[in-house]
Amino acid sequence: MPSPSIEGTPRGYVIPIGGGEEKVNNPEILSKFVELSGGKEAVITVIPTASQLDDTGERYQKIFEEIGVKKTYSLPITERKDAQKDSYVETLEKSTGIFVTGGNQLRLSTILGGTPIAKTIRQLNAQGVHYAGTSAGAAIVSQHMITGGSTGIVPTEDGVNLAPGMGLINTIVVDQHFNERNRLARLLSAVSYNPFLIGLGLDEDTAAFIDHNNEFTVVGSGAITVIDPSDIEHSSMAEARTGDALTLVNLKLHILAAGGRFNINERKAYTS
Repeated sequence: MPSPSIEGTPRGYVIPIGGGEEKVNNPEILSKFVELSGGKEAVITVIPTASQLDDTGERYQKIFEEIGVKKTYSLPITERKDAQKDSYVETLEKSTGIFVTGGNQLRLSTILGGTPIAKTIRQLNAQGVHYAGTSAGAAIVSQHMITGGSTGIVPTEDGVNLAPGMGLINTIVVDQHFNERNRLARLLSAVSYNPFLIGLGLDEDTAAFIDHNNEFTVVGSGAITVIDPSDIEHSSMAEARTGDALTLVNLKLHILAAGGRFNINERKAYTS
């Protein structure tokens, strides 16, 4: 479950990004994240744990500085012992915005899961600090995190691999690089387990800006595929054998481009 919010203080935005966000010519998503976080007065902390490239944190620091942020930090957390450091927690607590980079989401969950850094991220978001994550950093916002699965259109009994995520929001399951990597089948497989979950498939250079009322607006050059199984009449997941195609009856599917909105609590899409 998400950390309890403080009465009178709205939760910070949760912003999953589908990966491949524009960083130079028109960094619309990153600029909007910075604006929400305080503009020039923002304090952005980058967590590059998912990446195995040494310069990822510094690269994003430079990007945010070029957008106009005066104060940025990068926490070089590569092992679980790093995520226990009091100095890193103290740095993180200065943030008005937290940015988690792409890479391997299992590096994020196995290194950060249950540590003071993960707990602080959850607490800060509940207290109004905005969280944005791209690719792996987007996948981990869910309580149920997609770590792999099949490509294609038709969902199957073994079509998705799931692991515990950070749980900043527990009513959605997120997939990224969605259209570019043909991931509809694995997102359908994920929501077939339990119609409580809404599936969000994020194209590259596309983000869901989820506010404290659990309504999101689409920002970016692609689209978000929303799979709403709340009215599903039948899922064959319980009877299916390994590798079997699934029967899913009466799913709702929405495709929302820039400016589109979706209320997660009401399960209702809006075009503007």
